[in-house]
Amino acid sequence: MWFYNSFLYSTLSELQAQAMSSMASVLRRRVQVRILTVQKKAFSSSSGEGSTGKRIEKILIANRGEIACRIIRTAKRLGIRTVAVFSDADRESLHVKSADEAVRIGPPAARLSYLNAPSIIEAARRTGAQAIHPGYGFLSESAAFAQLCEDEALTFIGPPASAIRDMGDKSASKRIMGAAGVPLVPGYHGNEQDIDLMKSEAEKIGYPILIKPTHGGGGKGMRIVQSPIEFVEAFLGAQREAAASFGINTILLEKYITEPRHIEVQIFGDKFGNVLHLNERDCSVQRRHQKIIEEAPAPNVANDFRTHLGQAAVSAAKAVGYYNAGTVEFIVDTISGQFYFMEMNTRLQVEHPVTEMIVGQDLVEWQIRVANGEPLPMNQSQVPLLGHAFEARIYAENVSKGFLPATGILHHYRPVPVSSTVRVETGVEQGDTVSMHYDPMIAKLVVWGENRAAALVKMKNCLSKFQIVSDGSFIGYLWDMINLVAGLPTNINFLQKLAKHWAFENGEVETHFIEHFKDDLFDDPSNLVLANEAYDAAKLSAVLVAACLCEKECCTLKESPTGGKSSLSIWYAYPPFRVHHSARRTMELDWDNEYDSSSSKILALSITFQPDGNYLIETGEENSPDREVKVTHLGNSDFRVEVDGVSSDVSLAVYSKDQTKHFHIWHGSHHHTFRQRIGLQLSTDDEAAHKSSFEVASHSPGTVVAPMAGLVVKVLVKDGAKVEKGQPILVLEAMKMEHVVKAPSSGYVHGLQIAAGQQVSDSSFLFRVQDMKFRRNLPSLTAFFWQPELRLRQFKNAWVPIIDAFIKSRRSGKYYLEEGYSVP
Repeated sequence: MWFYNSFLYSTLSELQAQAMSSMASVLRRRVQVRILTVQKKAFSSSSGEGSTGKRIEKILIANRGEIACRIIRTAKRLGIRTVAVFSDADRESLHVKSADEAVRIGPPAARLSYLNAPSIIEAARRTGAQAIHPGYGFLSESAAFAQLCEDEALTFIGPPASAIRDMGDKSASKRIMGAAGVPLVPGYHGNEQDIDLMKSEAEKIGYPILIKPTHGGGGKGMRIVQSPIEFVEAFLGAQREAAASFGINTILLEKYITEPRHIEVQIFGDKFGNVLHLNERDCSVQRRHQKIIEEAPAPNVANDFRTHLGQAAVSAAKAVGYYNAGTVEFIVDTISGQFYFMEMNTRLQVEHPVTEMIVGQDLVEWQIRVANGEPLPMNQSQVPLLGHAFEARIYAENVSKGFLPATGILHHYRPVPVSSTVRVETGVEQGDTVSMHYDPMIAKLVVWGENRAAALVKMKNCLSKFQIVSDGSFIGYLWDMINLVAGLPTNINFLQKLAKHWAFENGEVETHFIEHFKDDLFDDPSNLVLANEAYDAAKLSAVLVAACLCEKECCTLKESPTGGKSSLSIWYAYPPFRVHHSARRTMELDWDNEYDSSSSKILALSITFQPDGNYLIETGEENSPDREVKVTHLGNSDFRVEVDGVSSDVSLAVYSKDQTKHFHIWHGSHHHTFRQRIGLQLSTDDEAAHKSSFEVASHSPGTVVAPMAGLVVKVLVKDGAKVEKGQPILVLEAMKMEHVVKAPSSGYVHGLQIAAGQQVSDSSFLFRVQDMKFRRNLPSLTAFFWQPELRLRQFKNAWVPIIDAFIKSRRSGKYYLEEGYSVP
């Protein structure tokens, strides 16, 4: 008999040492008790009972990132050896380092590596792996891959290929559910994909409609269409994105429910026909149709509703002979209270940890046990519901620019310490790169509390302490300028705003939550009260940065060997000594004002070294008090700071790039970023001398640059074409998500030289839109003056009409050019 031992550690310090360990399978106890009490539950009554063939001893994980790390941890706890696979972009990744063995499977592009089934099968053969765990995404819902594993005598740790085929095809699954009596949203689920037919079906359903791929998940390929005018482009875009993400471009249509909740049920089955559900999760808070905060159980749900929902999910699984882990997703109409079958994900979900936290079980272990042929360890009546859990997905993305993904190197990465009630699921570590090739998720923060309110308090606290610093950049475009945001942008601050919002605190969630409360969740530059509060908070942070930097320099000098080489000035002796006065220094820190994105703000600080070791810091602004700061350096990036009679912990991360030092500071619930130029900046422009050294130069009006690094998948117009404001010009793809680049104004496209299939870098020039049409190959002034043979032939054809137009303009007082001409 074997017993289910759920990540047992004897002390909290051991838990913290295992910072990446999964805490899912823990029975919860009083908050005061820190030693874990383990639920011991026999999975089978005798060793190997019900199992067929040899037990799994080595698993290949056909995935990457945090889910690969998650599977590896459970496998190692069970004494099972692991094999990682990696693309060239992931050679040094955490999942590769964590596995017992690792095999290269191809270049960075997913279709050539993580979607390359033959390469993965060959890796399993080479390493002697007996089973393959697909994780989520990539090949996890490929019936062909599951069948290929079976044909190659490899155990696929997941459902049978037949169930994946039936339920993975959303159209087929809806037909099956309809036959089983499960309520369905009105829609078209047929195989015919002719665009005219699809448009006709959309009109029958009635707008607004939802377009989504029949395979895959994660919101990829989903489009909300409000009118027939938008249908064709949305349909074609959904097909392209589906093909890129899942290899299949078939589409289904559904009536779009205007006020829905997204509630899903975790189900599990074994090979003996037993199926149960492990309660529900609410995944309503989404951006770009992708979940960012999930919780279990769903808030404000009656027990009867929960029971009916769970029974419907179990019936759905039994209808296709399902075993292993799966999730049945429902859409709930908040107006009528009705729920409808949406789809079934035939894999482990990204958000599975919240279920683990409320049932005290390790679902990856369940998957492996079921794959070994063992029965489920409990029946439905034995499934507990313990407390409440949240999961917050932390992404590298720019929230203010439509949540576009970002890339960069993680110079400073310090997740919160884990415990029995806090988990951090991640696939990266300090020094890693967030790549453009894959999903930009950095980590998942998972917390548990005895009730929803307690869990929410814990999530807010953990988010405020989650530290990420990178040299990555995101460049977005306005109509007439480029705005550079230094450092890797993340959604942590946005998650904090979500968690603090009154409606979220009350559990009043639905899928349009972010849109409905956008005025509360996004910064309003016109709000002077908030702008002033933000500026005051930034000034305090700047004071703390200056004090901590000085203290660290003093500590470094004290610790340096006598007579040793030190880069610090002798005037920083500790304590500082001056004749008849105290030592002083100045420091300028540049701050990006979130309420004024057009420029940054320089904060000039004067620091006086006090005889008692404290620092008196002045900002030089009226109505801005001088502050005396006491600092204790605790080691590395940690400090204890006392200012204005308040003592608190401060963390400071520093890195240098491109003649610039970057400072990130965390204290309380605040996180600020500052910059400082290294070396002397010379300028002959008097006006420029008064500007921030980080102020970004403007491009000419109408210039559009790439909002992110990516692949051009489609160019919709030709260079020189006349376009209207907001008209789609081209489509970029990055991290398996499409982004449509539109015309910033009405006019003529100029300089559009890129083609489909071409890679573009972040901030690279794409095209320009001007209100005059440009003629190609118009002779330049240089050619006119330095190539005499061109003068007579081209002057008459090209320049004379322009000069004539100019003369007419002067006479009439109006300046214009005849269409088709412009000075190069």
